[in-house]
Amino acid sequence: MEKQSRLLSSQLFQKRRLVEVVLNRSVLAWKEIETGRKRSSGINSVSETAGSHAVQVCEIVAVRKTEDGDQVNTEARRRESQKNTQQHSQLHPHAFTVSYVRRTQQHHWRCSDVTFHCSSQGLRQQWIQAISEQLSSLSARPKSLLVYINPYGGKRRGKRIYEQKVAPLFRRASISADVIVTEHANHARDHLRTEANLEKYDGVVCVGGDGMFSEILHGLVARTQTDHGVDQNRPNTDLVPSSLRIGIIPAGSTDCICFATVGTNDPVTSALHIIVGDSQPMDVCSVHHNNIFLRYSVSLLGYGFYGDVLTDSERKRWMGPARYDLSGVKTFLSHNYYEGTVSFLPAEDNLGNPRDKLQCRSGCRVCQHKSEDKPCEMEKSDKDGSSGWCVIRGKFIAINAASMSCACPRSPKGLSPAAHLADGTTDLILVRKCSRLDFLRHLLRHTNKEDQFDHSFVEVHRVRRFHFQPKHQEAVSIEDLSETEKKKKTFSPICSSPPACGYSSAHSSWNCDGEILPHAAIHVSVQSQLIRLFARGIEEQQQGVFEDPYTLCAL
Repeated sequence: MEKQSRLLSSQLFQKRRLVEVVLNRSVLAWKEIETGRKRSSGINSVSETAGSHAVQVCEIVAVRKTEDGDQVNTEARRRESQKNTQQHSQLHPHAFTVSYVRRTQQHHWRCSDVTFHCSSQGLRQQWIQAISEQLSSLSARPKSLLVYINPYGGKRRGKRIYEQKVAPLFRRASISADVIVTEHANHARDHLRTEANLEKYDGVVCVGGDGMFSEILHGLVARTQTDHGVDQNRPNTDLVPSSLRIGIIPAGSTDCICFATVGTNDPVTSALHIIVGDSQPMDVCSVHHNNIFLRYSVSLLGYGFYGDVLTDSERKRWMGPARYDLSGVKTFLSHNYYEGTVSFLPAEDNLGNPRDKLQCRSGCRVCQHKSEDKPCEMEKSDKDGSSGWCVIRGKFIAINAASMSCACPRSPKGLSPAAHLADGTTDLILVRKCSRLDFLRHLLRHTNKEDQFDHSFVEVHRVRRFHFQPKHQEAVSIEDLSETEKKKKTFSPICSSPPACGYSSAHSSWNCDGEILPHAAIHVSVQSQLIRLFARGIEEQQQGVFEDPYTLCAL
């Protein structure tokens, strides 16, 4: 790596120790030095010590002047002798504090402070100005955000989480935020679609669970298509990506999307990813029924088992999150299967496959390859015709489409461990009719390290588009759906049980990111990198401050 020129270098004090502090365009580094007076010559000699630290400039949260009563090491200073404290303050009375990202265990980020003491006010101002100029040059950092808080999601802690953990960090980073506390379902979605002045903001932040994120997604994507004159009801239309990034402050029951893109469901970590201006593209699946748009999906589309679990749990909302466990057991014991036809367009030109054990991580080469790739002529012809399509008919216990790993604390690997966030595909998982014991073995592999696809009754395909048609025609007609759309809002949960929607007993329901779809026959298209999140993907290695950085030369 080519060494960068120093912007500023000084010998300062940090916790009463003399340190060499160096700033260049990418790194702020400091290294402790030791001064001793040689008795024989009376000349000062400087020797290196082991303690060296550095932080990337892009991960500095803020820099500020430190007042006398605002020392971050107040407790440590109280333990020092009064004589040493007074002596140190007199010699170096001017201090500044740098707040930066510090990595801890399990992908958690924390905001740490380091304070440097200068001998003059001019030197302090020089350091503050130099660091501030570097932070100002980071164009990816947001300066103004639109924040939606769901006060009812999860354990109803969204507002408190934002005010106590997130807002102070935004203020420290000089980010202005307009906060809207939602009052009813789809409040955020409708506000984004019609009222919000999006030109004022650098991003939209949702404080809540996966349901709140889905509201933001639908509102922002719909607004973008409306502004560009794109009809969402056309299944094969290429949608226009949104220019605004979405931030997720987890405050829900599962927070699957946050876990799969950051690696943890920690509000402080998510807030710091927003502050440093991370950007993670993400694929979105558009779901249609006979040229009528139904919903968008970013994580799980599940028919059969997962659809039945959601349908049953909707009748038990009074139980809270425990309803999913009870409904899961009940559905497993029922052991229903459903007949139908699955047609799909394989992603043959993709770098990875669902069983290659190549997990999507920060800087994923599979996703980067997709972003550099241009649509080929074959893919364009497939949109207009049927060449290259595969057809599978049979009896299925579950049909799942995973656009990400769908990992969560209960299932660290997720439904499809090798699924990628932004490669323009979804992993189609077909679980055929099998014994109850075999299906249990398949489910248990979601919680261990064994290959969950290594069963004769399970097959997985990486696809760009797919259709599903149940064996028996649905009772709900297109006209009925159109009337329903006029009376109910497009993205609201349409029903809580199949009979209310006119399904026959031979049908299951589609679970679309935790919402029930009103139709079993659907057409799904993957919209490549349609949105971007304030995230960077799960980091492979948890590393703190760097030891012995190349920018800090030997003294």
